[in-house]
Amino acid sequence: MSIHIEAKPGEIADFVLLPGDPLRAKHIAENQFENAVCYNNVRGMLGYTGYYKGRRVSVQGTGMGLPSHMIYVNELIADYGVKTLIRVGTCGGIREDIKLRDIVMGLSASTDSAIIGRTFQGMTFAPTASFRLALKAYENAKAIGLTLKAGNILSSDLFYHDTENGDSYAIWRRYGTLAVEMESAGLYLLAASHNVEALSILTVSDHLLTGEHVSAEDRQSNFMHMSELALSLAV
Repeated sequence: MSIHIEAKPGEIADFVLLPGDPLRAKHIAENQFENAVCYNNVRGMLGYTGYYKGRRVSVQGTGMGLPSHMIYVNELIADYGVKTLIRVGTCGGIREDIKLRDIVMGLSASTDSAIIGRTFQGMTFAPTASFRLALKAYENAKAIGLTLKAGNILSSDLFYHDTENGDSYAIWRRYGTLAVEMESAGLYLLAASHNVEALSILTVSDHLLTGEHVSAEDRQSNFMHMSELALSLAV
């Protein structure tokens, strides 16, 4: 048992999906797992273990933002021995070639947070996904007819940016950043620190250039396609 997760030793699989919303964790467990058992309800941050195509897997809600996400990632790795962590969530497109409902795979994750500089005493570190997982996700997506758009993503500390001073994402767009979300840089940082594997697979639920956003029904449908792809990495 850790501070924020009440699971007993052995109750969490070594492969874990990480949605921010605990209700998405519940939905994945109830609709994509077999024999799912809830192991955590501390602070309402639900976690489940079950089976996917014969492989024991878990799903753990993490909350929004780098600080919350990193608490759960750190405890899953340090206290429960998790070896593979897949963030599944939504993101906002910030380039014209990124469209609503696209699936984005973060090969690396930049951030406007001070977390990297603080960890590396003012120097710069590039948080990067597992190449093995990224390659497998690409191959699995291709096999089932899904198109992945892969590249750098931005993990921002802010959900609502100040727009009075112009386009907050212009410089990120200029350097090829695909989308913005709030967690992946922290996930990749901790994975590197503990020598485990991590990957973020995200669906584009809104677009910061056009102001478009998907319906709640579309968001759920797209999320299920993405989480199915993420689960295929366990098989």
